[in-house]
Amino acid sequence: MNKTIVIYGSSTGTCEAIAEKIASKLGTEAINVQDLTANIIAENQNLLLGTSTWGAGELQDDWYDGVKLLKAADLSGKVIALFGCGDAESYGDTFVGGMGELYDAVKESGARFVGETDTDGYTFDDSAAVRDGKFVGLPLDDVNEDDKTDGRIDAWIAAISPNL
Repeated sequence: MNKTIVIYGSSTGTCEAIAEKIASKLGTEAINVQDLTANIIAENQNLLLGTSTWGAGELQDDWYDGVKLLKAADLSGKVIALFGCGDAESYGDTFVGGMGELYDAVKESGARFVGETDTDGYTFDDSAAVRDGKFVGLPLDDVNEDDKTDGRIDAWIAAISPNL
């Protein structure tokens, strides 16, 4: 496996805990997007990017500077996998919208995206993170479906690992 890092933006700690769980399962480290530097981006072939969703389906605040760093970096040839946290019950019309914003910000970067997820098994009204009938990454509702989080993470890791 090429050098991999998990980068997250978290306001309440939920996305941080999920990022650390993913990193642990992959045997790598998780860092807060506030600590992201151009050197960290350059040193890692695989970038697993996670965000929570706020407001009307918006990216977690700490990601705005992180997105600038990603856009300024040469991501061609790198592999990107996304994961997003949301609340499908209370915010079913913007579920994991932050993950969609993150995807939109770096989709033209030249990186190869892996880890899209079927919408089957998720209950939500709408999501900016759904493209061509699939989520652009791993959506997690640790608020209402925490009993499904570990299984969803394990299945996603199994799906993306051959690409890392």
